[in-house]
Amino acid sequence: MIDLRLLREDPDRVRASQRARGEDVDVVDALLSADERRRSSSVRFDELRSEQKSLGKLIPKATGDEKAELLKRAGELSAAVKAADAEQNEAAEEAQRLLLQIGNIVHPDVPRGGEDDFVVLETVGTPRDFAAEGFEPKDHLELGQTLGAIDVERGAKVSGSRFYYLTGVGALLELALVNAAIAQATAAGFTPMLTPALVKPRAMEGTGFLGQASQDVYYLDKDDYYLVGTSEVPLAAYHMDEIIDADQLPLRYAGFSPCFRREAGTYGKDTRGIFRVHQFDKVEMFSYIAPEDAEAEHARLLEWEKQWLTSLELPFQVIDTATGDLGSSASRKFDCEAWIPTQGKYRELTSTSNCNEFQARRLSVRMRDGKNVKPLATLNGTLCAVPRTIVALLENHQQADGSVRVPEVLRPYLGGREFLEPVAK
Repeated sequence: MIDLRLLREDPDRVRASQRARGEDVDVVDALLSADERRRSSSVRFDELRSEQKSLGKLIPKATGDEKAELLKRAGELSAAVKAADAEQNEAAEEAQRLLLQIGNIVHPDVPRGGEDDFVVLETVGTPRDFAAEGFEPKDHLELGQTLGAIDVERGAKVSGSRFYYLTGVGALLELALVNAAIAQATAAGFTPMLTPALVKPRAMEGTGFLGQASQDVYYLDKDDYYLVGTSEVPLAAYHMDEIIDADQLPLRYAGFSPCFRREAGTYGKDTRGIFRVHQFDKVEMFSYIAPEDAEAEHARLLEWEKQWLTSLELPFQVIDTATGDLGSSASRKFDCEAWIPTQGKYRELTSTSNCNEFQARRLSVRMRDGKNVKPLATLNGTLCAVPRTIVALLENHQQADGSVRVPEVLRPYLGGREFLEPVAK
């Protein structure tokens, strides 16, 4: 959540951020009003309690009419204290509810606009000219079926649309990707983590996934658990309610987990194959760092993502995501989009977000720097979302005979094979 002091001192900045996101601006004034009620009722409560305590010392010493008058006043004060306490709690709850509706303050350099208003920062590699090579590229599903790697028909039979099986070399390819991604992350100083897929409501709310993203979240109402859409959630909550010494920072974790997304609102979109699915595996980078170092860490996370995609020999572009396409927790987000030949466009493979102190405030993760205790900053970055990466690999590295060339970085994890070969039917 945002810092309430910022709201009081510079409400126009918060309003501008909400407006840039396309979110409700009126909630800012409602929160200011609730915060003022909370503070004034708190002062009133303290004044009444002070009078009540003073009166309590006088009553034992008083006699006769004076004591009767003091006792009458004590009764009035008791009722007033209860009323002020109730008003204080009600205002505090209202302020907290409204505070959770306000997104992180947008970084001033983020481009304004919606999903299509991003700015391309960099293009890496050149898409293949399949026409010059003399053949028409096949899409990932046709290739995956030829390789005996992807089975969406039985996925749909067993679980419904947007589910799939990775079979044979497809399963081996996922394991190769995960192992290679974890190896890169470990070499960069990340601690590998296998994280829970079920979390309590506070973990999900604390990372900002029960606001604008709530429609994509799976909830198990009998158990009051949420299925995570990314290991960012359990990684952000890992140090919940803890104080971390400044000299321990940065803390960097690479989490591997299954991810579950309802994909609400995407009916009819990316329904072919495994590009947009309800369940997938992912390696996620996550950093805890001092707030003043957050922007530099964001740049580092992006470089690690670029390193990964370059090692996979994929052509891609880096974009600065526009304000209207930011998650509520992110102040800025960079996406790496790989070229998908059969779609003739770049599609998102990785993203990295700077959440500053937003998640840390919600989850009460703080740092101790000398005598000062304050919220730290959290950042996240996709390293490998498996299905989309498989899509990009199959399409970009396909050969005219239906085989797929294996990038060198993956070969040690695939028994040294250089090509994935079609299976005999």
